[in-house]
Amino acid sequence: MFVLFNENTRYPVKVWLEDESKIEENCLEQAYHLSNLPFIHKWVCLMPDTHAGKGMPIGGVIAAKDVIIPNAVGVDIGCGMIFTATNIKAADMKEILTGNGTLIQSIIGSIMRAVPLGTERYKVPQESRVLDRAKEEMEKYEGDAELLHLIDEGYYQVGTLGGGNHFIELQEDENGYLCIMIHSGSRHLGKAICDYFHNKARELNREWYSEVLDAYRLAFLPMQSAEGKQYINWMQLAMDYAFENREHMLETVCRIVKEQIEKYTECTVEFTDQINCHHNYAALENHYGENVWVHRKGATRVREGEMAVIPGAMGSYSYVVEGKGNPETFHTSSHGAGRCYSRSGAMAAFTTEQVIVDLKEQGVILGKRKKNDVAEECRFAYKDIDEVMEQQKDLVTPVRKLKTVGVVKG
Repeated sequence: MFVLFNENTRYPVKVWLEDESKIEENCLEQAYHLSNLPFIHKWVCLMPDTHAGKGMPIGGVIAAKDVIIPNAVGVDIGCGMIFTATNIKAADMKEILTGNGTLIQSIIGSIMRAVPLGTERYKVPQESRVLDRAKEEMEKYEGDAELLHLIDEGYYQVGTLGGGNHFIELQEDENGYLCIMIHSGSRHLGKAICDYFHNKARELNREWYSEVLDAYRLAFLPMQSAEGKQYINWMQLAMDYAFENREHMLETVCRIVKEQIEKYTECTVEFTDQINCHHNYAALENHYGENVWVHRKGATRVREGEMAVIPGAMGSYSYVVEGKGNPETFHTSSHGAGRCYSRSGAMAAFTTEQVIVDLKEQGVILGKRKKNDVAEECRFAYKDIDEVMEQQKDLVTPVRKLKTVGVVKG
């Protein structure tokens, strides 16, 4: 870790990397913008997976006094990870043949048929206790009439994966056991909420002649304002929805895994050690004696003893970790490996054939309908997850190291 504190900063920027050369220029500029916000508490943090985002870097953490910044939470509110371990040896599944290839291939195919991917949604509404509760508490949301349609529409997207860097993976841990990991968020709900409240914040900031430049894309809402309180209501709804979305998908995947393994083997499948955690959100927490709004944008809360999931990239490694509760990061770690190529940059640098060959050489089964954009999410487009983990040894302790054996992408 090193600290940036110079003529460009009002508050220090603490970076969990070797040196400044490891930060891209746009990311550094965004960090400086954050450090000059008047309501920052203590300092700005950049995790080792940091890279430029919209307004605030991905892998960025700030604690703010009495304000909330929609773009410092991000468009996919509540995006995060869900994980479970099993008692089944992954190697056995690679060797057992079914009518649809190996058992791994058969399970990947079944997941693709059962879980809507990319822009797909269910044709009929799904059960959602989160959205049911929102309808019962409509007085919390009816002040924002432009967003109300999202609640009804959400019933068709709960339990869907989405696209981009979201995935469903079958993985093998160091002891050879099969594990399941899913990365997804609040789907369209979160983006619509972020854009709506960011625009409201921009209008208000102009009225107040705010010293926060509009070009920074960091318009804020005071927590005592009606708009700030409404954002919290909607943000919490999106977080709960994202949590439930991952749960629904995991239930589907676990059902498929259990049915197929017990059909082709004499094993009884057990699922253990489930973790479900966010990495795009804000929360009121107490740090260094003050109650502050901790914004984690592409960053994972890791209080002392808290379990979390840090994915790498498809065909790479991922980790289950235990938090050390480091106060300097406001109890936070990276949320993944972090991109070293933009999506367009990865497409320009790597061909579809290169990525497909690489996955085959590693024995990874890819489930993806359209493969022409697969290079966007290849492992070469991301930082080395083991290097990222090395830079945050003071933040987390690795508990499991997991290798991709099968992956479903939108």
